[in-house]
Amino acid sequence: MKTLSKLTTALLAAAALCGGVYAASNGLDARAETRPLFNDKRPIITPQSLPGGAYDPNGDFSNDPNPKIEHLFLPWEDVDLSTLSTADEYARKRGRSLLITVEPWSWARNWRVTPADLLSGILAGHYDSNMTAICSAAAKLNTPVTIRWAQEMDEKNGQFTWAYWKADDYVKAYKHAVTVCRKSLPTAKYMWSPMGKDGLEAYYPGDSFVDVVGLSVFGYQPFDLRKLGRDSTFVEATKPGYDRVKRFKKPIVIAELGYQGNEAYVHGWAEEANKPHSEFPNLQAVVYFNDREVYPWPDGLGRPDWRVATPPLLN
Repeated sequence: MKTLSKLTTALLAAAALCGGVYAASNGLDARAETRPLFNDKRPIITPQSLPGGAYDPNGDFSNDPNPKIEHLFLPWEDVDLSTLSTADEYARKRGRSLLITVEPWSWARNWRVTPADLLSGILAGHYDSNMTAICSAAAKLNTPVTIRWAQEMDEKNGQFTWAYWKADDYVKAYKHAVTVCRKSLPTAKYMWSPMGKDGLEAYYPGDSFVDVVGLSVFGYQPFDLRKLGRDSTFVEATKPGYDRVKRFKKPIVIAELGYQGNEAYVHGWAEEANKPHSEFPNLQAVVYFNDREVYPWPDGLGRPDWRVATPPLLN
C-alpha cells in the first residue's frame, strides 16, 4: 500500500545512514561496475540521460544522486499531512522536486464510496476541505511541487473509482479539484496523467488546467509473451501513449515506469528508459515506480514486482 507513513519511515531510515550504500558515477562504465544488472535494476543514467525520479518507499534511490523528482502518493482521506515536511526536507537535501499524486479516496477499501457518490460529492464541494488541506500543506514546502490528481482515468481495469466516470464528468471533477488547489497553491504545476489508452483525449480538461502531461509505462515480460509472443521494448511500449498526448503540446513526463522480466529484458528497459529518443522530443523526465504492483494483472499473471532490488538496497 502506498502509505505516506511507509514513505516517511523509509525517508527517516535513509537519513540515518552513514556513508553510501551505492557509489554513483556520472559514467556508464563506472556505473556498470558497481551495480549488478539483475540485482539492481535502476534505470541506467549517463550524462546524456533525461532527468529521472522515483516513487521510492524502500529507499533504494536514497543515496543515488541522479533522481531529480521525488514522487509521493497521498489519498485525500486518512492521511497525516504533517509528514509532508519530512518528505520536503528529504527531497531538498537531494536537490529533488516533489511530484505529489493525490488520489481522491481513502486507501481503506471498506471506506470508499461509489463512483457516482464520489463524483457528486466532488462537484458539490463536499471534498473541497480535503483538497485544500493537502494543497495548503504543500504550499508551505520549500521544494517545487507538481500536483497529479486522479491519475490513469482512461484505464478501465476496475482499479480506480474515478475511472468509472464518463469522460465529461471526469473533466468537471478535475477542473474543480485544480481550481480548489490553486487557491492555496498557485505556484504549483498541475499534471494531467492518463494511462495512455485510446480515447484519452476525451478526458483532457483543457490547456489552462494542465501544465504537464503524465503517462504510465510498464514492461512485464510474462504479459508481453502472453499478448505479443515476444518481448516488448521501452520505445514500443511508450510510443502509443506518447503519440496520443503529443497533440496537446505540453511537456510530457513518464510519471510511473516499471519493468520486470529476466536479466536481458530488465537490462534492455533499464538502458533505454532515460535515454533521449528521437521519437519522444517532448519527453522531459522519467519517474520510476519502485514498489510491487498494487493490483493483479489480467490472465492470472499476478502482481508484478517493479522494485529495483529485493531485498531493498538499504538493508
